[in-house]
Amino acid sequence: MPRIAESFDASAVEWRKVSDSTETEFLIDFDYSLLGYDHESGRLDMLLRFHDNGGHCRRHRHIASTATLILEGEQHVEEVQPDGSTKSIVRKKGEYALAGADALPHLERGGPNGCTLMLSMVAPDGRLFEYFDRNMESVRILTIEQYVESWERGAVPGPVETASASAA
Repeated sequence: MPRIAESFDASAVEWRKVSDSTETEFLIDFDYSLLGYDHESGRLDMLLRFHDNGGHCRRHRHIASTATLILEGEQHVEEVQPDGSTKSIVRKKGEYALAGADALPHLERGGPNGCTLMLSMVAPDGRLFEYFDRNMESVRILTIEQYVESWERGAVPGPVETASASAA
């Protein structure tokens, strides 16, 4: 099982910055770091870091079963319900959540002081996330293999893969 990081110390892992200026409805701005993965079992563990600037991740849903542990700050989630309404969820430092495969689409960001969280995902078929455009149309499905390949190339996976500068 390849392990990329051996520490949860936010200053000891390699961070990749994700931003997208083409999104005009909200700010896409966060960092991520791969901790480890196992293609055979379909597992990928990663950290996400949101700063205190209101930056979000992209519109997405988790296809993989996902365990979330809030390490610092607060995670704010706006989950799109089947009827089109939204449900707000706030998770605080130390809280843990477990979601089955095929979760509802959502947006997430850090709270007033940002957030660092760990995601541990199990995807027997390798599919992790599905990304959506502003009309909630699917634009891309990302797999463990794509995440690992982009990490090894120094790129950032997403609807459109981009080059990334590492930031600590």
